[in-house]
Amino acid sequence: MGKFIYNEQIRVDFEDRLLAHLQVVVGNKLRRGEPFYFSWKDDQSVGGGRTAVWMHPGASFVFKFSGGRSPAVSRAWLEALMHTANSTNGLYVVPEPPEDSVAPSSLMS
Repeated sequence: MGKFIYNEQIRVDFEDRLLAHLQVVVGNKLRRGEPFYFSWKDDQSVGGGRTAVWMHPGASFVFKFSGGRSPAVSRAWLEALMHTANSTNGLYVVPEPPEDSVAPSSLMS
């Protein structure tokens, strides 16, 4: 289980493979100069609810992986996550779709 840390105050656990996908999506959005919200459901162990943070080039955030190897990245999952990141609600976690559901896009450009 890896961690996403935002401004040294917010720490949330994500599985390493999901975290790798989030890192790619966040990196692509910010590289393009597109700030956005990133939100997730909080675990019941921390009271439940939902957290949203504003992702922008001046924000301090860390993707801390528990494993030493880079997880395999699914193009279909990147597409699905990027689709949420481009919505008015911003980036949120969606289940991994089948790999054959990838539509042509400019995600990797």
